Amino acid sequence: MTEQRIDLGLTSTSPAGGGWGAACACGHGTAASPASSENSAAGVLRVEGMTCEHCVRAVTEELNALEGVQVVDIDLRVGGTSLVRIAGGADDDALAAAIDEAGYTLVR
Repeated sequence: MTEQRIDLGLTSTSPAGGGWGAACACGHGTAASPASSENSAAGVLRVEGMTCEHCVRAVTEELNALEGVQVVDIDLRVGGTSLVRIAGGADDDALAAAIDEAGYTLVR
């Protein structure tokens, strides 16, 4: 099975690499076209259930609201476990609660 990674192009109104794909599983819009990105960061969480740009925004907003979180970078893996990289400090329980609040599952 091949991993699918998504470059969401969140700094632009258009997706990186071309047009939009099929509707996502969460029902909040469409999935972006696949791309590749593998960066390292201090803290990496594994999150299940994310399928589109809306999912990424929801998790990013919840995590950025936590005191101590400075940067959130998400490697969306549709149909798999997405990697959520966090720079800055935050309590593990607070991180888990924020991901749960966004509607997704932290893999421990």
